[in-house]
Amino acid sequence: MGDVISGKNLIPESFPGASVDLAAQIGLLWDLIKLPLIVPLLQLAVYICLAMTVMLFLERLYMGIVIILVKLFWKKPDKRYNWEPIRDDLELGNYAFPLVLIQIPMFNEREVYKISIGAACNLSWPSDRMVIQVLDDSTDLSIKDMIEKECLRWASKGVNIRYQIRESRGGYKAGALKEGLKRDYVKDCEYVVIFDADFRPEPDFLRRAIPFLEFNPQIALVQARWRFVNSDECLLTRMQEMSLDYHFTVEQEVGSATHAFFGFNGTGGVWRIAAINEAGGWKDRTTVEDMDLAVRAGLKGWKFLYLGDLQVKSELPSTFKAFRYQQHRWSCGPANLFRKMVMEIVKNKKVTVWKKLYVIYSFFFVRKIIAHMVTFFFFCVVLPLTILVPEVEVPIWGAIYIPCIITTLNSVGTPRSVHLLFYWILFENVMSLHRTKATFIGLLDAKRSNEWVVTEKLGDALKNNKSNAKVAPKKFKFNIGDRIHLTELGFAVFLFFTGCYDFMYGKHNYFIYIFLQTITFLIVGFGYVGTIVPSS
Repeated sequence: MGDVISGKNLIPESFPGASVDLAAQIGLLWDLIKLPLIVPLLQLAVYICLAMTVMLFLERLYMGIVIILVKLFWKKPDKRYNWEPIRDDLELGNYAFPLVLIQIPMFNEREVYKISIGAACNLSWPSDRMVIQVLDDSTDLSIKDMIEKECLRWASKGVNIRYQIRESRGGYKAGALKEGLKRDYVKDCEYVVIFDADFRPEPDFLRRAIPFLEFNPQIALVQARWRFVNSDECLLTRMQEMSLDYHFTVEQEVGSATHAFFGFNGTGGVWRIAAINEAGGWKDRTTVEDMDLAVRAGLKGWKFLYLGDLQVKSELPSTFKAFRYQQHRWSCGPANLFRKMVMEIVKNKKVTVWKKLYVIYSFFFVRKIIAHMVTFFFFCVVLPLTILVPEVEVPIWGAIYIPCIITTLNSVGTPRSVHLLFYWILFENVMSLHRTKATFIGLLDAKRSNEWVVTEKLGDALKNNKSNAKVAPKKFKFNIGDRIHLTELGFAVFLFFTGCYDFMYGKHNYFIYIFLQTITFLIVGFGYVGTIVPSS
């Protein structure tokens, strides 16, 4: 009896407020459309989801095999490419060092502006061979004043630092970087380093990275790995660390080793200015100006190098609001860029067919589109719906075995967080809702496709708040718009209903997973994720 769903099961007669006639009418309608319409459509959805799951599995397996081979047999970057330290020359003096531009784009960075400026000014590089450019797009006049005074303070110490502002924020970060390269004092610079406002490079950063560009004219970009100073701040930052560590440990390393191509991460990297110019400069047509430039430079034949042992400390967004905005940008932008560049990639004559296939299929289609969609549609929509339509079967290899292998492969980047792996899965399923929505917005070039919200950085603000709590305690201000997320709560209700039905009538025991996923949607829906910042 429990193997077949009927309308009477959907609304039991004992349900408060439900009449027998209403249940009968809904049951009749359900029985009328289920077999000829619902079952075939849901079965088709299962097949599509299984196909996407296999695609993602093969991609993860391929990268897993490659990364093992790289770690075991591949030469280190300084052995694969020409590298030697740049030393002082008795005749040339400091002119033996190439002139390097360091760009630090900022927007209302009250809490962290001193960190990045101080770290850049303390880089071990001749002061007359380095130009630090603070690109301040802040709209808060008090913050602009603080940043300008900080630049003047370092300038008084002999640091070649320039404070630059614009009349408008046109093009956002891409516009600021592009404008910065037009300055007269930049024309003699060979390389440009980009650090976001929360990044703090080690003093030897340039001495380790620049030689790869100086002695290998085919290399356009050297990308460093991000490390996170606040990864232990809360569970949200631990989840982000797991995802980003896989990205750097596996995805970037594989792209660098196999095709000398990967997506520029927007910060913590060194570009050859000639390569930027040849690729067409910075463009603001999407919210991923960094990836846009990387793809265009890659299509010109330039090579990229990822250095996993060159690490730069940075900050993860610790509030859920900031994280959501960041994920929207990171999901919408690549999809939008794929829409705008796919034919340009296909028609390109300068790179091999294999590299074009890698960029289109692996880099864009599977990792930037399929990965988000299959996570959301399969595990949050289709699989729960099959509980209500038992005529549709999902093979156990697709529902359990392959997803478990994919998850295990994803865990290699952060071994210290392996005990959080199960909750990471549940949280990623929730976030896949927003990433899938953003992906469709990007693919359709919809209204929010170019929405740019700067990721909020808290720096030491919370520590300072705690230390000053005895003097002036902060009051918590409840903002329902920031705390209550109706979409997540709606999915929690849907999953709770399917979980209850599976518990009463199901045969696969999916309700164990469904209820845990319901709880995660509820936690996120009620805003109990990440750091809650007290009001001023």
